[in-house]
Amino acid sequence: MDSDSLRIFCTVATELSVTHAATRLGRAPSNVTTRIQQLEADLGTALFVRSGKRLTLSNSGVQFLDYARRMLALEDEARHVVSDGREGGTLRIGSMESSAASRLPSLLAGYHARHSATRLELSTGASRPLIEQVRTGRLDCAFVAPPPSLGDPSSIEALGLTATPAWRETLLLLLPASEADVGEPRAVRTRSLAAFPQGCTYRGLAEALLGMAGSGEWRVQEMASYHAMIACVAAGSCVTVLPESVLKLERAAAGLKTLPAGHADTVLMWRQGYDVPAFQRLRKQLAESIQ
Repeated sequence: MDSDSLRIFCTVATELSVTHAATRLGRAPSNVTTRIQQLEADLGTALFVRSGKRLTLSNSGVQFLDYARRMLALEDEARHVVSDGREGGTLRIGSMESSAASRLPSLLAGYHARHSATRLELSTGASRPLIEQVRTGRLDCAFVAPPPSLGDPSSIEALGLTATPAWRETLLLLLPASEADVGEPRAVRTRSLAAFPQGCTYRGLAEALLGMAGSGEWRVQEMASYHAMIACVAAGSCVTVLPESVLKLERAAAGLKTLPAGHADTVLMWRQGYDVPAFQRLRKQLAESIQ
């Protein structure tokens, strides 16, 4: 087992096609197949299930994929550290959709302008899954809104993590035109909330704001983007809670009523002891941007 074999495996696992993986890697398909077979022989287990031309990960393959990605990331981190950052390395950043849309473009553009040798990989999701991915090493750091259960530093430290404040978001309850006369959240008549899947801190705050706990009247429409949420509110079918910074980016929200929905802090979270040069530079860039 070597890093080259791990990279080939991860590419095939992503593409689920030897041909497509070979194209990405600039190798012959036969070479990719041979390297996968050698890796499977070394591990003593099949990593893929082959059915005709269809390829899927086996149970062992699913388990090994996480380890393979972490080993490659650790190798990249080691090279970056011992070269004192001369080798740019890779920084795997997680972010909530809202932060990725309204906060990160200028931050990451500034970072890239200064440190173009570092490859930035950005993935988005809800706060809870992102925190877990940082904890397990699948991400190097993430911009998240900690849930109430992680409201104090000791709770974060207990997970082996560290956090620093990034920015505070002003949250708004966005209402359809039919709710223009409503003066406070509990008076909302619409009984449908547009939100991200479970694990989103803003969803939890919205459910508390609207008094949804224990109510059989409310239903949640789970969506994958704020664009879809705002469109559904504009159509009159639901309400949603989102940061003011995101709402300012959306023309479709013009004319819709909003009510204050409180505030939520966004933090940059990372594993204790993770302090490679690329990450030090990101923290410096963040500190300069929020001064």
